[in-house]
Amino acid sequence: MIETRENLSPEEDMQLKEREEQIAEQRAQVKRDSDRMGTEPVHGLMIKMSLPLMISMFVQALYNVVDSFFVAKISENALTAVTLCFPFQQLNAAFGIGTAVGMSALLSRCLGARKYDKADKVAHNGFVLVVINYAIFFTIGCFARPIMNVIAGQTGDAQIIDYSVIYLQLTQLLSIAPMTQSMLERLLQSTGKTKYILYVQASGAIFNCIMDPILIFGLLGFPALGVKGAAMATIFGQLLACCLGLYFNKKKNKEIKLSFNKIRPHWQTMKDIYRIGIPSIVLQAVGSVMNFSINQILMGFSSTAVATFGAYFKLQSFVFMPIFGMNSGSVPLVAYNYGAGKRDRLEEAMKLGIRYGVGVMSFGTLIFWLFPTQLMGIFSPSPEMLSMGVVALHVMSLNFPFAGFCIMRGATFQALGKSVYSMNISLVRQLGVIIPAAYIFSKIGGVNMVWWAFPIAEVAGVCMSLMYSRRIRRNIIDKM
Repeated sequence: MIETRENLSPEEDMQLKEREEQIAEQRAQVKRDSDRMGTEPVHGLMIKMSLPLMISMFVQALYNVVDSFFVAKISENALTAVTLCFPFQQLNAAFGIGTAVGMSALLSRCLGARKYDKADKVAHNGFVLVVINYAIFFTIGCFARPIMNVIAGQTGDAQIIDYSVIYLQLTQLLSIAPMTQSMLERLLQSTGKTKYILYVQASGAIFNCIMDPILIFGLLGFPALGVKGAAMATIFGQLLACCLGLYFNKKKNKEIKLSFNKIRPHWQTMKDIYRIGIPSIVLQAVGSVMNFSINQILMGFSSTAVATFGAYFKLQSFVFMPIFGMNSGSVPLVAYNYGAGKRDRLEEAMKLGIRYGVGVMSFGTLIFWLFPTQLMGIFSPSPEMLSMGVVALHVMSLNFPFAGFCIMRGATFQALGKSVYSMNISLVRQLGVIIPAAYIFSKIGGVNMVWWAFPIAEVAGVCMSLMYSRRIRRNIIDKM
């Protein structure tokens, strides 16, 4: 370094010193941020770490409901079509978020080990994987017509097929935006800048909510585009959020130096990312498979049943999304105190997570039982859809407290390196219980019997969570 500096001009030497001081301060800040997880009161720390993520998730839930609110104003067929496309959007999110989770975990590990060059390589290879994943969904968009002819063809309604083709085609052909957004958000999370994630997600969601009525109904001089307008509003919102995420990473995320010139494939790094990320991809992808399967079962009754399920799924996101935010916020807290050997703080964080999870979800059940008519009224339902929806909300919301327990216990599994437990629970719950139970109930009873598959599956999830919890305590916690 001395010999190198002798060859530098005074100006270059000054720039190098400033860069070294900047890196030293960044490392000191990373250390300060880490140390507080082992010293500050657990209760306040969990709220502080989870709240920005919970708010951002709530904003996403608001966006989902508002989007369907305006689509339902077109017609029940339009809501049915968007519901049939939703599993593909879930699958897209599974690949985007799952890959970002793998990148984020590996990146955090490199930053913790002070391997900054490796961290840069991990960040940039995350974007290589975005392009690879996007190619899959671009292909789905190209074949939207034959795909939806098979899926929506069972309804026998040409309008539903046409609507679903338009929506699927647009959202998948331009799906690189939400996948890139997920990667940019995880970069911010990896370096502790979670408050900017709220700005990113809120900007896209709010913009989408504003543009939805304008593009769907042709306000302010814009043409009335119907379902196509809903898809375009979604895309524009995602593009805005993506651009804002890039801005925050370039201007505020000094630990990572993003540059298009550094985006080069490194196969071992991509393998390492997927080694961590694949369980998360599977975990989220099973939700897409479950939704697709339930839609197929419900189409055996009517398109109204599909629309009802779509309305419920958007409403339940108001309850689930904040808990997912708390799950993400509690993982580093549990992981840090496990690594630091602080068993009391680890157990306190675990207990608080369960209390918050079950408490919030129980409140959600109460709301769904007290105001089902008002909640379903958001989607301009027909009398048949309203009647069906009231029963659906009553029955399916019974699973909320059980789900709260499973989600927050899953944070412990992830933090202690046992994310495969969460994956196993999700696979059994959504594929091993919900789908077979829904199919059997559809054959022995009416459509209202199908809804009971959801609380039954969550009870099974709680049983598995308790089994794995005992294993965690015996093999890990008791040995601390």
